[in-house]
Amino acid sequence: MGRRAMDDQNHPLHASDRQTVDRLLAVELPLDEHLVDAARLQMRYAGFPGAADIRDDLAKILRLWGLDGEALHGRTRAIWAAGFRPGAAPVAEAVGSGFDTASDDAG
Repeated sequence: MGRRAMDDQNHPLHASDRQTVDRLLAVELPLDEHLVDAARLQMRYAGFPGAADIRDDLAKILRLWGLDGEALHGRTRAIWAAGFRPGAAPVAEAVGSGFDTASDDAG
């Protein structure tokens, strides 16, 4: 067994991150959440001694999206600066959410 294979580590989040990477591989036009996920995973696995499958697929995703690491991180910095928060619905979706204020006015 080569030294490289012996030094490879298993990341504790590999299984869930693998699912995220597989989902990102199917994305043709990335939304903000996709870009943020890709940047987050790229940072997590940069320099990690293992998980070559995830690093390789992240590089493939960026090629498919026409981005490099610098462009990805520039875009995600702008996304965060604009107020992005994970799991938060975009403002357009929050309008008409079904919250009924009419009952507060009836008396």
